[in-house]
Amino acid sequence: MLYVVTGGAGFIGTNIAHTLLAQGHTVRVVDNFSTGKRERLHPQAELFEIDVRDYNALMKAFSGADGVFHTAALARMPLSVEKPIETNDVNVGGTVTVLKAAVDAGVKRVVYSASSSAYGLQDQLPYVETMTPRPMSPYGLQKLVNEEYCRLFHELYGLETVSLRYFNVYGGKWQSADGAYPLVIALFLKQKKEGAPLTICGDGEYFRDYTHVTDVVDANLRAMTTPGIGHGEMFNIGAGHNHSVNELAVMLGGPTVFIPPRPGDPRTTLANNTKAREILGWEPKVTLEEGVRDLLDLHGFQERM
Repeated sequence: MLYVVTGGAGFIGTNIAHTLLAQGHTVRVVDNFSTGKRERLHPQAELFEIDVRDYNALMKAFSGADGVFHTAALARMPLSVEKPIETNDVNVGGTVTVLKAAVDAGVKRVVYSASSSAYGLQDQLPYVETMTPRPMSPYGLQKLVNEEYCRLFHELYGLETVSLRYFNVYGGKWQSADGAYPLVIALFLKQKKEGAPLTICGDGEYFRDYTHVTDVVDANLRAMTTPGIGHGEMFNIGAGHNHSVNELAVMLGGPTVFIPPRPGDPRTTLANNTKAREILGWEPKVTLEEGVRDLLDLHGFQERM
C-alpha cells in the first residue's frame, strides 16, 4: 500500500512511518518541521516538506495514496492556552484541509490522531467514548472539533475516517524533550541526564494513563485496515491503568522539585478501551513499568526498578 503520514517527522508520526516501511509499504511523509525533526526521517520515506494548510501541495502528496495517517498538529495544552489563534489555525484549519484534499485525491481512509484532552473535566472514571466532552483547553476543543469534521466528511463526501483518542503517549527513541511544553517522561529523562531534579507540577498527584507508542502504532494500523469501519468512529487508545506523576518520578529515580501547576490540566485521566478491543482487536501490551525500564536502558541508566 501507499500511505501518507502527516507530521511524519514528529514523535508518533515517525513511529508510524518506520513501522509501515518495515512492513513493506510505501510511505510519504508530510512535515514542515515546525516541531518535527529531520533526523527522524527514514531514508526510504518520500518527503513532502509542506504545510498541512496548503491544499494544492497536499493534493500532490496524496495522489495515488491508499490511506492517510493524520498526526500533524501543534500539540500541548499549555501552548494552546498561550496561543489559541495560532493553534486553532493549524490544528483545525490544517485538518479540514487534509480531509478535503483526501476526498479530492481519492484517498480511501484517513486515521486521525485525536486526543483524550477532548474529555476535559469529567465526574466519572474511566473515560468512555459515550461521555459528553468538556474540554478544558483550546487544544482539547480543537481536537474534539476535528473529530466532528471527520464524521461529517464521511457523511457528506463518503471519506472513510477513524479518530483515535490517545492517552499520554510515550516511549522509544524518538520522544523529545525539546520545546516549551515537552512530554513529562521525556522531560524527566532529560533532567535526569543533566543531573537536575525532576520538576513536578503542583503536588504531583496528577494521574495519567500512560500508553506506549508501539501500542499506539498498532492501533493506527488496525484502524486503517479493519473492515466495516470508517464511518467517523472514535476509539479510546489508552492502557487502561493510570499512574501519578509522583509514581513516575519514583520509577525513573532521582531528586524532585515541585513547581506551580499548569492551567488546563485535569487531575485524572483513565481510558476505558473496551471499544477498541472489541472492534479493532487491539490491546495494549506494554506496561508503564516495562516502558520506563526500556527507556532507562535506552538512555544508558543502570538502575532497575
